Formats: sequence, C-alpha cells, structure tokens
Amino acid sequence: MAELFKRTYTRRDLAAHTGQLSQFAGVRLMTLGDGIERGVRLLEFRTGSGLRFTVLIDRAMDIADCDHNGRAVGWHSPSGFRHPGLHDYEGEGGLGWFRSFSGLMVTCGLDHILFMDEDNADHYVYGPRKSVKSSLHGRVGTIPARLTGYGEHWDGDVCTLWAEGVVQQSTVFGEDLHLIRRIEATVGSDEIRLHDRVVNHGFYRTPHMYCYHINVGHPVLAEGARYVAPVRDVVWASHAGDDYRKQAVGYRTLPAPQMNFHEQVWQHDMQADADGRVTVALVNEAIGFGFEVEVLKSQFPAMYEWQNLQAGHYALGIEPSSNHVFGKPFAKARDELIWLEHGDERRYDSVFRILPDERAIADAVARIEAVAVQPADDYPAPSGHFPPIGER
Repeated sequence: MAELFKRTYTRRDLAAHTGQLSQFAGVRLMTLGDGIERGVRLLEFRTGSGLRFTVLIDRAMDIADCDHNGRAVGWHSPSGFRHPGLHDYEGEGGLGWFRSFSGLMVTCGLDHILFMDEDNADHYVYGPRKSVKSSLHGRVGTIPARLTGYGEHWDGDVCTLWAEGVVQQSTVFGEDLHLIRRIEATVGSDEIRLHDRVVNHGFYRTPHMYCYHINVGHPVLAEGARYVAPVRDVVWASHAGDDYRKQAVGYRTLPAPQMNFHEQVWQHDMQADADGRVTVALVNEAIGFGFEVEVLKSQFPAMYEWQNLQAGHYALGIEPSSNHVFGKPFAKARDELIWLEHGDERRYDSVFRILPDERAIADAVARIEAVAVQPADDYPAPSGHFPPIGER
C-alpha cells in the first residue's frame, strides 16, 4: 500500500485517480543546461511524501539535491555540480577534488580515500608505473556512470522507484574496479535505500577503500542542532592535539555559521544494534526536522563526523568508512587494507531517512540512545584506541 495524502492507496486506487503515477511520484531523466553544470545528466526522484532528490548520473550516481516539502537537506557548496569534463583530479597538489565537492552524498574511493597518498605499484607488474598517486578521497566521485535502467516496479500494491548504473574506475596497467549502484525509494516513504557492489573486474590484485561523504546543510544544520549517535568511544579528533576548545565547537551541539572556521573532524567508534546496524542523525528540534543515516558496521566499521561551519560553506558531514581516518598507510601497517582479486566484491547497503517532524525525531533519538548513550561532554578526551578491523 502507498501512504499518500493522509490515506492508504492500493495500486488500483492510484490508477483510478490519475492517468500516470508521475502526477504523484516517479523517476524522471533530465539534463542540466547552464554554467559549469551544463551537460550533466540527472534523475529526479519524487516519492509523493514530500521527499525529492536527484541522482547525478555523470557524477558516480551520487545524490545531489535532497529536500522534503520544500525544506532543504542536502548541502550545496560554492563549487556546484560541476561537469566531470571540467574536473582536474590531480590539480592543486591533490586538493582539486574540492572544486567538484557538493551535494548530499559524494562517494570516495574506489582504491583510495582521505588525504593524498603515493603508494607502491608493484602489484600492477608494470615497470614504468613505480607508484600510484592518489589525490584527496579518490577518483570515483567524478566518473560518469553507464545508466543501466530506471523506473517504477510494482510488487502487489507497493511501488518502488529505482535506478541502476555502473561506474568504472579503470586504466591500463592498473586498477579495473566497477561500482554497481542501485538506488531505491518506495512511493509514500521518506527513505532512500542505497545498494552498492564494488567488484574487481581486472586481473591484478587491487586495493579497495570506500567512504560516503554525506553532507547535511541548513535548515537541518542550524544553531542548536544536535549530532546524535551511539558513540561508545571518541577515538580521534583532528584538533585535539592543539587546543581542543579553541573554536568553541564540540562534537554534539552545532553553532550558527562562523567566520574563519577551520574544519574539525572526529572519528567515533559506534555501538551497533542487535542487527549490526549503526544509525547516526542530525536533528533540529527547534523546527522539527532531521536526517539520519543507517549503515551496517560490518561494511563500514569506521565513522567520521566532519564539521565545516565556515560561513558560506556551512555543512555537517556524516561519513561511514571502510577504514580508519589515517588512511592507506595506516591500513597497510595494520594489515587492514582490503585487497580484491579478480571477481572479488564488497557490498554496502545503507538507508538515508528524513525525520519530518518532532515525533520522528523523538523516535530516532530514542532508538539511537537505546543502543548506546553518547558522551555528555562536548569535548570528550579522544582515546587514541583504533579498534582492529578484521576480515579484510
């Protein structure tokens, strides 16, 4: 059944009330036509509940816009949704990635995440390729997908909106990794379901690292908004070694936009629920609006919190990751780097959920706190204990 307009509809009921489902909900293919976004294909999803989001086909099928009943959720940075043909991945000493960084979700990977790195390339068995140089957060986020399908699927009286595509990060004498992505949303729901498979299509043993940079903006993020998560330990904070309180912003409660704010990053060790899931939310109780992310800890054992509170850049990042925050050298030293042989794959199954009112926020906070109650101190001392990541 579809829950729409404060009543329940069967498939027959909806068909009787309109000539096409697109009057209420659907998936539509469009192309942007101006400025740095010109030529970028996207899919617009509308579930009929008030949830609307767009999928950038030409940007790894990442999620760009996201809003609910006209209230924005996804972050729009100054860089915009830049066409991948304009992107210079290796530019600015590896920081060129920032010039294409915008939207609710940016995928990081597929063989590298986090800060710049130069790694030995012996596993590619090609003399001239002595090393693999990686810029910030990897290459995948600006690779166009091959769209393999999209549309509506009915199972009885339940209608699922869906899209699928393949993103290939491939080169000669190097990696040949494929991201097979499926995005789903049920008509009448406030949820986005993301199902990813990363497959080694090549025949070289290849490293794999993966992270979602999920960026929530105003009005969910606002003065007094709260980060709510089942934090059992604060592992690391980027600014703790200097003056932890220098910018007067802790991990829990968010301020208004700041001037000359330097980004702050935490890594938290999260307690999973009985089903192995970790749920993290940003809630704005003052306006009854929030957003939560649900992942499997077996797939994303690490979780970062990114605060970019600079005026004009105002965003809060929820970042589930395959590895700890120190990146590839740290992972290799601890034997925690994922290596994929031909045909090997890793799966990632996540849910993004709108919390549209006070009741939904209260329910989400109660669910999270039933798993673990986060530290009450805004500035908990980082433990420095990075839990082992097994089964690599």
